[in-house]
Amino acid sequence: MTLAEQMKLLAAEAKCASRGLAQLSSDDRNRCLRAMADALVAATSAILEANAKDMETGRELGLSVAMLDRLRLDANRVGAMAQGVREVADLPDPVGRVLESRTRPNGLRLDKVSVPIGVIVIIYESRPNVTADAASLCFKTGNATILRGGKEALNSNRLIADTMIAAAKATLPGFPDKAIQVVPTADRDAIPALLTLPQYVDLCIPRGGEKLIRAVTECARVPVIKHYKGVCHIYVDREADLDMAEAITLNAKVQRPSACNAAETLLVDWAVATDFLPRIAAALWEKQVELRVDTPTHTVLAMKCKAPKGKLASAQPGDWDTEYNDYILNLRVVDGLDDAIAHITRHGSNHSDAIITRNESTARRFLAEVDSATVYWNASTRFTDGGEFGMGAEIGISTDKIGARGPMGLDELCSYKWLGIGTGQIRA
Repeated sequence: MTLAEQMKLLAAEAKCASRGLAQLSSDDRNRCLRAMADALVAATSAILEANAKDMETGRELGLSVAMLDRLRLDANRVGAMAQGVREVADLPDPVGRVLESRTRPNGLRLDKVSVPIGVIVIIYESRPNVTADAASLCFKTGNATILRGGKEALNSNRLIADTMIAAAKATLPGFPDKAIQVVPTADRDAIPALLTLPQYVDLCIPRGGEKLIRAVTECARVPVIKHYKGVCHIYVDREADLDMAEAITLNAKVQRPSACNAAETLLVDWAVATDFLPRIAAALWEKQVELRVDTPTHTVLAMKCKAPKGKLASAQPGDWDTEYNDYILNLRVVDGLDDAIAHITRHGSNHSDAIITRNESTARRFLAEVDSATVYWNASTRFTDGGEFGMGAEIGISTDKIGARGPMGLDELCSYKWLGIGTGQIRA
């Protein structure tokens, strides 16, 4: 069987399974999800063994420290993964909700009702927890899912999915076992083979670096919801609480620099630059962050402090558009709010951006004029996450403007249809 034929069979089986999912009740799906969560915890040792093989593959592939951290699992991360599945089970069922109802003058009633999308392909890199997140969210919403992780995580992804499927089958004899599938090959040609099957695949959600997402978008003949990259900004206004600004900047950059919602550029108002730049630089250097700075920032830092070797460099033009996913941060001094917004408009990726200020009118302008999926006032960009938004696990982040935007949870995995309830009406 050729690769194209394999992918066609995979997609056709998912389509058939999606019809089987439609027959399951909300209680059926929730019981399966809770069993999946328990099974993941019980399989922790086996999952960590599989992940150790993947970590070795990641090192052989030359993955960065930050990317290896995304790949790595430990008992706490497996536990958090299982807890995410339980939280999805506890969330209200989004399927079958009447979103709108209207009755026409002739008595015809029209109900707008939420329904599953159908078959969703999730393409992602490195993070094995995405397997559990995506599978649980899609299952909760009655969608069949085809999971295609990176070759560096193939062992972890397979075992996580197999564990969840086995638990669901043991809990519910009628469970359609092709409702959750992992693409069994690391061959890159599997992606275009899958995404040129609109008769079976209803949606693709890619999660990963810009190169991956652009490759997916260019080859797909099915709808794609995506964000290309996360070039996220923190702007420290002249009326900022500088202690707060320091804490937020550190959290946004170093708590998990490999995440798409980590800050990549810090903008500082001229009015507080002399006070704030030396203290934030020292704090970031303590966390081993390399700073790439504009000329005014370099001047201030040269006067006020001594940089560790290799941790201070002049920013190059392309740096302002780069998502590092690493311990690197751009710094630039700006001349007030307008200059900050102009920089974000020019170099941002419409993902997540934040202002630190005590001035509400300044903050409101920033919130209104920065055109990103999530904009914050006095909070870290690291909150752009389905779990942090109370959605349970997250299927991804969208910077699109049509359809889902920002963190995508259960509601974003539903479509809708209109139901017409009549008593014999005909159109005149």
